[in-house]
Amino acid sequence: MSIMPVLSDEEAGAAARAVFDDIRDTRQTDFVNNFWRVLANDPALLARTWDKLKAVMGPGSIDPLVKEMIYVAVSVTNGCQYCIHSHTAAARAKGMTDQQLMELMAVVGAANETNRLVNGLQVPVDEAFLSDPKA
Repeated sequence: MSIMPVLSDEEAGAAARAVFDDIRDTRQTDFVNNFWRVLANDPALLARTWDKLKAVMGPGSIDPLVKEMIYVAVSVTNGCQYCIHSHTAAARAKGMTDQQLMELMAVVGAANETNRLVNGLQVPVDEAFLSDPKA
């Protein structure tokens, strides 16, 4: 259960409704999810977060599916159930298959394991990894 209300369009103020409209327009959908509806309790936070996410997840040199898969991986590592579900749905909508999801989870599991081993053992970074490959 959310510690702040999940605001409907009617309950949200004009500034929050303007962000909701931009979400709908940008995503070409009528659906505004609960994350945005809870952030609408602070319209400035809602707008700031939406603007940043829209820029980061928007067109760029990384494929949109890859961006969603990265978001899933980070969400798994951080234990964010909401983000795991919402970004898995977004990745599936962009074409992610079950096989790709399982391979992604294998990479996430392996990376988390080896990260913990390296951190626990305090393995020094190899000099070769510190040099500039363009130099």
